[in-house]
Amino acid sequence: MLFVNPKSGGGTAARARVAERARERGIEAVILAEGQSLAALAQAAVANGADALGMAGGDGSLAVVAAAAAAHDLPFVCVPAGTRNHFALDVGVDRHDVAGALEAFTDGAERRIDVAEVNGRLFLNNVSLGVYGDAVRRPAYRDAKVRALLETAQEVLGPSGQAPALRVIDDAGREHSHLAVVLVSNNPYALDHPVARGTRPALATGQLGIVVLDMPGDRPPLGRAWTAPHLEVSAPAPVHAGVDGEPADLSPPLRFAIRPAALRVRISSRHPGAAIGAVPGSRDHRATARYTARYALNRSGLPALARPEMAPVTMGVGAWRAASSQARGTNRGETDERSRD
Repeated sequence: MLFVNPKSGGGTAARARVAERARERGIEAVILAEGQSLAALAQAAVANGADALGMAGGDGSLAVVAAAAAAHDLPFVCVPAGTRNHFALDVGVDRHDVAGALEAFTDGAERRIDVAEVNGRLFLNNVSLGVYGDAVRRPAYRDAKVRALLETAQEVLGPSGQAPALRVIDDAGREHSHLAVVLVSNNPYALDHPVARGTRPALATGQLGIVVLDMPGDRPPLGRAWTAPHLEVSAPAPVHAGVDGEPADLSPPLRFAIRPAALRVRISSRHPGAAIGAVPGSRDHRATARYTARYALNRSGLPALARPEMAPVTMGVGAWRAASSQARGTNRGETDERSRD
């Protein structure tokens, strides 16, 4: 069973005739209509005996169908018909071969990957809190993501800005209670690897990737990156979040967990992820740990990030530094004024 979101990616599925091509291969295809519940349709397909579930759409839609597949241990097929198709990139589906991805139903290689969850809700890529969590709620976000992120960063990270009251204990036991950005991913991103920067080199390490950036202040900016199978984020009220790019309100405490090898993924035999040597999950876990250790903040700050979904951190660093400089300049000005008195 294949579900098709005709609006994803500005109509990518319609232009590629995904539904028609699926039916030509004997695959039942359902085109989503306005107001239909994708989760309910996926559960109904399972109840009616579907032996595999696929989704042609963006990352948010993929996660909904993947949740049903994982719950019933069915193979999941990703057809990259969204705007950026981040999950497809990391799992090894050719993002430029939308129609070819359908071959996974009939001539595909299968492997297991991890998924992650927050308060029981499955996600494939990441959950962002703070700057990005607020930005995705803006009406302008869908059409102008970078502008919305910049505007939100300026408001939240400026000298008079107020960030959400989030609290995290990192792997060193240090408390972060004035956070601008929290990014929790299903497996860690290789943020400073020269070849795979901004991608996840593995999707089967059994670890969450965690990056936090603190609010600007008088002391040097602080942040940290680490991996863990679980994470809890405390807050006094519901938290605005971006879950695989979709806006959500999450009730505290936010409990994150990795679910190792929980999802069966089927990939077209002609796409990179089907080749044993190209399977991200086969990469040595120690190498992934080295990437993770190196992307912790150092004297030069976080490196430039290559992917738009990582913009919360990129925008956070830029606005964070500017706000820090402005705050320090304001403090120096106040000191000079007092000294003249």
